[in-house]
Amino acid sequence: MAKKSMIEREKKRQRLVAKYADKRAALKEIANDESKPMEERFKARLKLAKLPRNSAPSRLHNRCQLTGRPHAYYRKLRISRIMLRELGSNGLLPGVVKSSW
Repeated sequence: MAKKSMIEREKKRQRLVAKYADKRAALKEIANDESKPMEERFKARLKLAKLPRNSAPSRLHNRCQLTGRPHAYYRKLRISRIMLRELGSNGLLPGVVKSSW
């Protein structure tokens, strides 16, 4: 189980990303538009830099929904390899069968 503080920090980042997504997208569109004057594009870049750092989507880290583990994360299932093995062994994942040979 991951530290509660790390799980909560990640949740806070997710809320910030969702909150500032529209504003960030609008500013990026202005900043990358070649037809706009250079001053306007520069002002958009400055406003973009003033947004909270944790509102950037690149600062998010995938974590297991059950344990909060940050490594060995399966995107499709949104859980870690350890929970995948445990749930599969208990028969709680449909279509997953414990192999033996």
